[in-house]
Amino acid sequence: MGPIGVFDSGLGGLTVLRALLRRLPAEDFVYFGDTARVPYGTKGARTVREFARQDAAFLQGLGVKMIVVACNTAAAFALETLQAQFPLPVLGVIEPGVSAALARTRGGRIGVIGTSGTIRSGRYQEALAAAVGAPRVVARECPLLVPLAEEGLTNHPLTEMAIAHYLLPLRQAGVDTLILGCTHYPLLKPAISRFMEPETVLVDSAEELAESAARRLGELGLQRPASAAAAPASRLEFWLSDVPWQFAEIGARFLGRPIEAARQVNLDEVEQAGRLVRHGRERA
Repeated sequence: MGPIGVFDSGLGGLTVLRALLRRLPAEDFVYFGDTARVPYGTKGARTVREFARQDAAFLQGLGVKMIVVACNTAAAFALETLQAQFPLPVLGVIEPGVSAALARTRGGRIGVIGTSGTIRSGRYQEALAAAVGAPRVVARECPLLVPLAEEGLTNHPLTEMAIAHYLLPLRQAGVDTLILGCTHYPLLKPAISRFMEPETVLVDSAEELAESAARRLGELGLQRPASAAAAPASRLEFWLSDVPWQFAEIGARFLGRPIEAARQVNLDEVEQAGRLVRHGRERA
């Protein structure tokens, strides 16, 4: 009956939480946003792995039964490490998104867009290429789309210009399936869809991850009974390493519902949680 823990480098992971709430209405959730150290997408692999370990350890300390890595960059650099170090299921956004894209492609090229860190990690490209071959995979870094989404400029001319700049090579390449490899991008889905060819299928990794989480909970016998869905709405708990300006407004835009309050945790506590996990593994 414990909650599901979800973490991201900032607030973009709230789109994953939104999908999880729709798919698993009987579950409780704890969300941690590392807003004091955002973004992860511009940082190196070693730094991201350490931050992700600390984030996961903090959630483990709150008694979660599953950890969802709702950050593409953290999933790209740290998922395997977290799965090896934590005694509870840890899921990331990349594998579900890749599986969905492979199921929906019609034999054309598959595109993936994300932050610089996610794309440069090569994790999406490697997973896709293993199934369809590298020539059918087209990837593109889109760093400006994150701040545009956070500013709420989802239908602004600036956003349309940025989308055209980043996605023109993918449209010219004739991709028939496009993975939205950043948790901010679902907010821009209508604008992206308008720019791409009408038949291009957009894969929302948040939705695919929610389905994967539901399956995994069922396999492990961790999903709450269906009768719990008739209880009051899911309990949501929000923790941030810093409370950013306009948090309630931005967070509500991503989550699709008001956020009444969030607790702030000192980074020293988050770092200490990570040290405890690391030292425990070293002693083992």
